[in-house]
Amino acid sequence: MCCLLLALFAFGPRLVLVFEWIFGHRIQTVFAHWWWPLLGLIFLPWTTLAYTIVWSVGGVHGANWLAVALGAFLDLLSYSGRRAQQLYGQRGVA
Repeated sequence: MCCLLLALFAFGPRLVLVFEWIFGHRIQTVFAHWWWPLLGLIFLPWTTLAYTIVWSVGGVHGANWLAVALGAFLDLLSYSGRRAQQLYGQRGVA
């Protein structure tokens, strides 16, 4: 069960962004160039997803930046979790 949740946490926003890019219209209207959402899809999927949702609802201004900051926090959390797991695995072997 834990592995399923971790897989959804890692690949969930990427799947949503890919489906939105293929079947939706928000990605094309939010970003001026195709390579911005591609970079977001690869490196910062939660931030890109939060920015897309907030922009399509009413624009990114004021308190809406908190949702984008939450997405950035989730991205940093996922990257730090992988690093912590690597360090824990190295320490367990020694």
